[in-house]
Amino acid sequence: MEFIIIVVLVTAVLILHKPLSALFNRLYISRQQHKFIECETFYHSVVSKYIRYYNRLGLEDQRKFLFRTFLFRKARRFHYIEVKESAEMPILISAVAIQLTFGLDKYMLNYFNDIYVLKDDYHYGFYSRPFMGHVDQSGIYLSWDNFIKGISGQTPYCSVGLHEMGHALAYVTFITETEEDKHFKKEFKNFSKVARPIFGEMQAGNRNLLGEYAAVNYHEFWAVSVETFFENPVCLKQDLPQLYDAMVSLLRQDPLQMKINNTGKATFILKGEKKEEALTSDI
Repeated sequence: MEFIIIVVLVTAVLILHKPLSALFNRLYISRQQHKFIECETFYHSVVSKYIRYYNRLGLEDQRKFLFRTFLFRKARRFHYIEVKESAEMPILISAVAIQLTFGLDKYMLNYFNDIYVLKDDYHYGFYSRPFMGHVDQSGIYLSWDNFIKGISGQTPYCSVGLHEMGHALAYVTFITETEEDKHFKKEFKNFSKVARPIFGEMQAGNRNLLGEYAAVNYHEFWAVSVETFFENPVCLKQDLPQLYDAMVSLLRQDPLQMKINNTGKATFILKGEKKEEALTSDI
C-alpha cells in the first residue's frame, strides 16, 4: 500500500511540475511588472544615454527591453572591486546582456549569479597579459573602464560587454547547460558550418575583419563575431556575408533589416521560428 502511495505521489509531482512551474513564473512576472513601473523612467534615462541599439527600437520593444533588463539586474549580485559603485552600472551591464539575447526565448543567462566589476585592466590566473573581462565558473568579470568606452563609442567596433556576454551565453548553453535556448542550441550547429571554415582559414594565417584575436580559439572567434555583428554590421555583411546571415539566424535578429513604425523609430525584425528540438554543439 505504501509503495502505491509513493508511486501516485511521484507521478503527481511529475505531471504537475511543469504547469505549476509555469503558473509560478507567470505570478512572478506579474509581480515584477508592478515593481518595474516604479523605476521604468529611470531605467530609460540610463539605457537611452548609452545603448544605441535600444534607441533604435520602437516603443513597444523598448519597454520589453527595459523589463528584461530589470529582471536580469534583479537576478544578479554585483560586486565592485576598486571602483566606485553607481546605480547606472548594473543597469547598463544588464542591458548589454539583453541586447545579445533579445531575440531568444531564454535571455537570463542563468547560472551566473555573480558579476564582478573591476576598475580597469586586471591580471587573471597565470596569464601575463592584462584582461578586460572574462567568464568562468565563479561569474562574469568586466573592466568598467573598457566597458563604458565600448558602449559610449570611444573604442569603435569594440565592446567588452558584448564580448563577455557572448562567452556567457555559450557557457550556459554548452558547458553548464543550465539555460538552454532550444533555438540557439540547434541553430549553432548551422552557424558552425559557416564559421568553422572561416576560423580554420584564420588559424592558417588568413586575416579578415574579425582580427587576429578571433583566431586564438573557437570560443574567442564566437565572442568577436558577436561584437562585430552588433558594432560593425555593415562591414561584416560586406566582408563575410555568410557569417553575418548565420548570426542573424542564430540570434534571431538583424541589425541591418529594420521596419519603421508609426512613431518614426525602428524595430529589429526577429528572424527564425521557435522550435522544440535541441542538438549538441561543438563550442
